[in-house]
Amino acid sequence: MLLSVKDLAVSFGGVHALALSQFSLRDKELRVIIGPNGAGKSTFLDILCGKTKADKGQVFFNDTLITGKTEVQIARLGIGRKFQKPSVFPGLSVYDNLLLAARMKKDIFSSLFFKATRELNDRLHQVAEKVGLVPQLQKLAGSLSHGQQQWLEIAIVVLQDPKLMLVDEPAAGLSTEETEKTGALLLELSNDHSIIVIEHDMQFVQQIAKERVTVLVSGRLLMEDTFSVVRNDQRVIDCYLGRTNPQLEII
Repeated sequence: MLLSVKDLAVSFGGVHALALSQFSLRDKELRVIIGPNGAGKSTFLDILCGKTKADKGQVFFNDTLITGKTEVQIARLGIGRKFQKPSVFPGLSVYDNLLLAARMKKDIFSSLFFKATRELNDRLHQVAEKVGLVPQLQKLAGSLSHGQQQWLEIAIVVLQDPKLMLVDEPAAGLSTEETEKTGALLLELSNDHSIIVIEHDMQFVQQIAKERVTVLVSGRLLMEDTFSVVRNDQRVIDCYLGRTNPQLEII
């Protein structure tokens, strides 16, 4: 397994945000995590990337224990995070945003005398083409549509060469056409990366969830199965509609 989680728990102000007994992810697997608001989905990603420290439990990534490591250490091990809201540099061009994201020495001397090589330029164009932003390379990132900014941030994560990509609600605020394109992009990227996606748009989930879907409720695992099974499970329906106390039906 590329990722293995056991007895992971974190609380905020005495409230249990996450109590995940187990979770695993294979290499090159695309996993979608769904659940109602407050289910612990983003908290889980925060722990995986080191933004939040777990109170207890273990997370092994590529056979390395990462619980307790910093965000920088975890990123260097090969975990990249795309947050829900794009965090690009709006006053820089798309090309310069990609250039900053590319792996290079970040010390002052190297920054002052840095010159992009042909190999690096080819890599930037290759990634820009993959996300459909080649025509926008010289445009300011702030002038892009919301969907294009989402694709730019995905490209920035891809340029970090992660083994695992963590993607938080990529379809939020997108048009139908942009949503379909984003889904196709993530499916293509899953040929080279493992991906965990948090999402609420069930049509989008149906598009990308080719294997298991994980359902979290109140920070706990409700079930894992194919999308067709999950969407017809009465416990999942009740949790989303708020008709039951999900704590009573956790498995």
